Amino acid sequence: MLKITPGPGQESVWDYPRPPRLESSPHNLKVMVQGVVIASSTQTQRVLETSHPPVYYFPPEDVQLGYLQLNPQRTGCEWKGVAQYYDLDLGNTQIRNIAWAYLAPSPAFQGITGYLAFYPSKVEAYVDTERVQSQPGDFYGGWITEAIVGPFKGAPGTWGW
Repeated sequence: MLKITPGPGQESVWDYPRPPRLESSPHNLKVMVQGVVIASSTQTQRVLETSHPPVYYFPPEDVQLGYLQLNPQRTGCEWKGVAQYYDLDLGNTQIRNIAWAYLAPSPAFQGITGYLAFYPSKVEAYVDTERVQSQPGDFYGGWITEAIVGPFKGAPGTWGW
């Protein structure tokens, strides 16, 4: 694995902590599907973890919750707790497991209670005006922009990092 040295204004995911850290984001974030704005906020939180691009969490008041339905899927995170998943229904378009939330996270992550994170591979996601690329493997849901350098965990051969 060859770590990339960050340039001016960039962050390396290898400088992020483990266990992960929660911090507010100063950016304007937007999630869209087929031209419909599903979430838009300047009040998001991001989780930073070694080898992963940031995952952004939107406050529920900045999400069009009428398009989302809670589904039965649950997963566990050793740091944050149990995640619950949501499906999107736009009438003519349905997307399974488009988002997730921690409704009762661990104490260190109380700041994202009820906040929703979206998989950038399933939506059009933007940080300010930049279209986000999804983290390889689509397991962690990280958002890659020009300001974030890797390499990133998630692609084949990286699970042991």
